[in-house]
Order: sequence, then structure tokens, then C-alpha cells
Amino acid sequence: MIIGICGGTGSGKTTVAKRILETVSNEQVAFLQHDSYYRNLGDMPLELRHAINFDHPDALDNELFINHVKALRAGETIEMPVYDFATHQRKNITIRIDPKPILIIEGILIFVDPSLRELMDIKIFVDTAGDLRFIRRLQRDVQERGRAVEMIIRQYLDTVRPMHEQFVEPSKRYADVIIPEGGYNEVGIDLISGKIRNQLFQELARIKH
Repeated sequence: MIIGICGGTGSGKTTVAKRILETVSNEQVAFLQHDSYYRNLGDMPLELRHAINFDHPDALDNELFINHVKALRAGETIEMPVYDFATHQRKNITIRIDPKPILIIEGILIFVDPSLRELMDIKIFVDTAGDLRFIRRLQRDVQERGRAVEMIIRQYLDTVRPMHEQFVEPSKRYADVIIPEGGYNEVGIDLISGKIRNQLFQELARIKH
């Protein structure tokens, strides 16, 4: 089972994914973040890297991401890239991801590509108010990515908000389930976790027979 979790920046996608992982055995679930698949800009001057529109679908290496999703579905192990958000380039290390019965993929643009959508069995959209999303992004980029407040605000106004309205928000129509308020929606998470546990139970029963 492949579960896609989409939503705007700071909507709580990762929180939802982690909450699901907490309610289902980690041994049964693999987790892949679209953010890890930004194109490698190591050959570009740093000043130009900062000017790239990272909220446009073209900023991501979707071909590699789709290939990795298909490989995991086929029972193969992958080497997930590790992205450095401070320098906008891939690190020289990768993370080994082994195939599991459940694969969760998460990102702001995963519903935009039809070929990627077709791989998902359940599509979840995390719907959170714009002001909350901006505050969460501001806190994350300052604390985790070492960026200046002025730079974060400028990027949000120049690219994040316009790209959300052009690509992310319209992709909500492809969702099977919409979860308001992300990781704080206990009922929504319980319903999805129950669906996953039921799928695992059926798979185990099939293997035994």
C-alpha cells in the first residue's frame, strides 16, 4: 500500500506521517520525503541557488523519486539522497530504505504529477490555514535551516504563496481524504491508521494461507 500525504508548506504533513508511524509498527512502514529529491545545484554559484524557485515542480527530481517509489513497490532497496537546505545541494551520503508492506510518501507537490498520483493507493491532503502554515515555516527555517527572517518572508511572498495557489491548493481535488489541522486531528489519523492496520492484517492472513 502506497499512501501519499500532501499539503502546503507548514501544514503538518510530516506530523501526520509521524503520528501514523507511531500507531503502526515501524517495521511495517517505509517513509519517503519528496523534499529529499530536490535537484542538485552544487555546480551553481550559491547566490544563484538562493534565487531558484524551490516551490515549482521543476525544482524536484521527480524521475528519480518515481523510480525509487516503483523500486520499493517491487521489493527493492533504494538509496535515498540527503539534501542540504542551507547550500541547496545533495550531500555525499545517502540513506538506505528497505521495502516494507506500507510506503508513505510526503511532499507539497506529490499530487501534481499524474504518473506519481497513479502509484498511490490512498491520497491524503492536510488542510491548514495559511497564517498557521507561514508561522510554522518561519520557525522551521530559522531553527533548522539557518535562514534570516527577511529572506524567509521574501521567499514566501515571491514564490511560496504564488506556487501554493497555482499548484498545491488545486491538487487538493485529487485527495481521497482531507485532514484539517494536520497532526492535531486525532479522528482523521485514527481512521487512516485503522485502514493501514486492516491492510496489514489482510496481507498477513493472505501470506499464512
